[in-house]
Amino acid sequence: MAMTKIAVIYYSSTGNVAKLAEAAAAAAEKAGAEVRLRRIADPERETFVPGTETAVEVLRERNLTIPEAELDDLAWADGILIGSPVRFGLPAAPVSAFIDSTAPLSIPGGLANKAVSAFTSGSAPHGGHETTILALHNAFCHWGSLILANGSTDPVLFQPNNGNPYGSSAVSRNRPGQVHEENLAAVEYQARRVVQVASLVRNLNAAA
Repeated sequence: MAMTKIAVIYYSSTGNVAKLAEAAAAAAEKAGAEVRLRRIADPERETFVPGTETAVEVLRERNLTIPEAELDDLAWADGILIGSPVRFGLPAAPVSAFIDSTAPLSIPGGLANKAVSAFTSGSAPHGGHETTILALHNAFCHWGSLILANGSTDPVLFQPNNGNPYGSSAVSRNRPGQVHEENLAAVEYQARRVVQVASLVRNLNAAA
């Protein structure tokens, strides 16, 4: 039987969402899925001097080793996780632009019935984490996808640094690349759940 295919697609400007994405991809792979980890490009932020020593620049340089996300990655996947930083309570502009580009795939139904979930990172508690994820959920509704929220479905979600029922989120407090281990555990659980549901849907379709 073919492996369940999971795409983990993210945009990260300071490395925090990237760490969540890497943890999600590793967990999905450990759960038995074939995984594509892909970054959403942002040319304006990807211009820097290689070899500089600031944490942000080192993280950005590492980020560039990840392949860029394409519509084919969405079409290929049975399940999708999308990560974005918080920007005024909304997804970052490159993520919104990527979502906009999905119309040729989504309008004919190419994303229907795929298991989809979202995660985020923002600088402050109550700084728009929930609304950022819900804004992504709006797009998933237009796709006709099956939205998987974290809810209150596992003990890890009750840890002090977790609690967002819509999707995993991290409070960065403007520390580049610093994600609490409880947040990493939450997104790992989230990824395993996407694998589980995507596998169920895949098997149902195969049996139909």
